[in-house]
Amino acid sequence: MGSKKRMGLFAFLMLLGIVLIPFQLFVHSQEEADVNRPIVYFIPVEQTVERGLEAFMKRSFAQAVEERADHIVLEIDTPGGAVEAAGNIATLLRQTETPITAFVTAKAISAGAYISLNADEIVMVPGTTMGAAGIIDGAGNAGDQKAQSYWLAEMRESAELNNRDPKYALAMADNSIDLPELGAPTGEFLTLGATQALEVGYAEALANNREELLDYLGLENALIKETDVSFAEQIARFVTHPVVIPILLSIGSLGLVLELYSPGFGIPGIMGLSALLLFFFGHMFAGFAGWESIILFVVGILLILIEIFVPGFGIFGVLGIGSIIGSMVLASFSTMNMLISILIAVIVSAVASVIVFKYFGNRGPMKKIVFKGATTTEEGYISNVTREELIGQVGETLTPLRPSGSAVFNHERLDVVSEGGYIGQGKKIEVVYTSGSRIVVRQVKE
Repeated sequence: MGSKKRMGLFAFLMLLGIVLIPFQLFVHSQEEADVNRPIVYFIPVEQTVERGLEAFMKRSFAQAVEERADHIVLEIDTPGGAVEAAGNIATLLRQTETPITAFVTAKAISAGAYISLNADEIVMVPGTTMGAAGIIDGAGNAGDQKAQSYWLAEMRESAELNNRDPKYALAMADNSIDLPELGAPTGEFLTLGATQALEVGYAEALANNREELLDYLGLENALIKETDVSFAEQIARFVTHPVVIPILLSIGSLGLVLELYSPGFGIPGIMGLSALLLFFFGHMFAGFAGWESIILFVVGILLILIEIFVPGFGIFGVLGIGSIIGSMVLASFSTMNMLISILIAVIVSAVASVIVFKYFGNRGPMKKIVFKGATTTEEGYISNVTREELIGQVGETLTPLRPSGSAVFNHERLDVVSEGGYIGQGKKIEVVYTSGSRIVVRQVKE
């Protein structure tokens, strides 16, 4: 019986080996095949170009280099964005030794065109566009002469980087260049369609999809890897947008101001702190802020609370406000943009404070800041004793009253003021009114 069991176990192990060994050989061969295949990283360049996108691309490029990618493809679909962020991304592309292809899947406008020009090759999907790279400030106006000069130099250099005719790059950023044959007469920025870009040498090829792109690159058997924007990076990109920053700071300061007028800690305070925490989280995740900015912000809040509940002649309040502003400047990627955002938040808070104070009065912690009581005589507050017993007494002036002076009543010298005009020295006077230290007299006619 024992022999039969051993034989059965041996047969089972033999069968298991027959099944597993080919499977392991298959897996091993597949792994060897994957190792021998070139690696292509696809990195999306989408939405607005800002510092959050810059941080995402730095992480993606580091990951691609670490895994020894053979090629990096930037899938571009962007309306443009911040010049500073685009410049840093362009520097990242220039410093990367791995071949880079810009694959325009929809539009590469403004900063998107600039980033594409810094890639080694540009491939466009038919029907896509690239160009219109005029520099525009936050108010929608053309940038100043200094900014324009810098941007034109960057566009020229990016075009010449890969032996492209710079006049088309300059026409994308300078509407004074006349190119009517490409639909960009004087007064309009150049925007190239996919076919036009191919004709003027601003695109090396056209491709409808990734497969056609990889065929053109000679990487049809490549192992494709993708980097996606994580949820935290999406939040970071959103809250580091130049338009969103002043909104967040305004909500934060407004929430804290409203909290001063409400008892306890409620919705306004939660709203304000959430907005500020979101601001710092986004900037920390994007790599612009460190723990020192968070610590400085917390210290500022504590100093302001000390000023509210333990008044210190404004010293703690000033230090607290300075700490908060300093923490935000430390967390920012642009000092000027941050100062403008803080100014907007201060104006919003000041207007809200005036409105709330006018219509809601002193409520909540504001009771500790603004004194609301009255020091009336009925409540027992007396600054000077009112000597009502002097009324009707007759005395004599010791000095002329012009209209104030000195007089004596029952051998007591007092400071008095005449009811009317001048009263000479040595004249008889009568007390007609007293209030605190004020004693009013009139001359007695003899």
